[in-house]
Amino acid sequence: MNAIDSGRSATVFVARGLTKIYRMGEVEVRALSGLDLDIREGEFVVLLGPSGSGKSTLLNILGGLDTPTSGEAFWRDHNLATAGEAELTRYRREHVGFVFQFYNLIPSLTVRENVELVTDIAVSPMPAEEALARVGLSQRLDHFPSQLSGGEQQRVAIARAIVKRPDVLLCDEPTGALDYPTGKVVLEVIARINAELGTTAVVITHNSAIAGMADRVLHLADGRITHVDTNATKLTPSELSW
Repeated sequence: MNAIDSGRSATVFVARGLTKIYRMGEVEVRALSGLDLDIREGEFVVLLGPSGSGKSTLLNILGGLDTPTSGEAFWRDHNLATAGEAELTRYRREHVGFVFQFYNLIPSLTVRENVELVTDIAVSPMPAEEALARVGLSQRLDHFPSQLSGGEQQRVAIARAIVKRPDVLLCDEPTGALDYPTGKVVLEVIARINAELGTTAVVITHNSAIAGMADRVLHLADGRITHVDTNATKLTPSELSW
């Protein structure tokens, strides 16, 4: 599935007919309904849609945290739809960095130690100090999470995600718990990682203003991509307003 799109970057994610059904007793909840998707290497993609549209389910399948009920999902030559748990664990460990709305830092560890945890399981990690420098926290290495603001904690979470040099950065509402100016700082960090390291970035949001900084915006509703917008000119995070 290493298709080339009109001579442009390789297509790294391909999904066809992706369906996910959750069963709760006799009730079926259809989170994805025959979704088709292509994402190219190095793209900055925003998944935009209301709660319940399937954004997080899609991100979890792309990240190897969940598997579809039916359909195909590939990352390069990894068949995520049929992979076993050991293969998915290896895929997550070697190729994917996750950033969630809540930071999930270990309170008893310093900033440096929270990031170094990931280097122990990574194949060729960058030094924790380099990852923290990339998110602007070189002066906070020996602080504990409780000594940081929410935005700083989220930047530590981003450093932890990128320290293993992932091919793709998957972000689920990374600014959802942050105020307006702090959210912009976090978006600037994600955009910089995408631009400087060439990391494919997929960001979930319900905030339509963030769509302006993406290469493409995939609009989701009822478990499907309803339409796709392409930004001929991307905005910087400082140009966004909401």
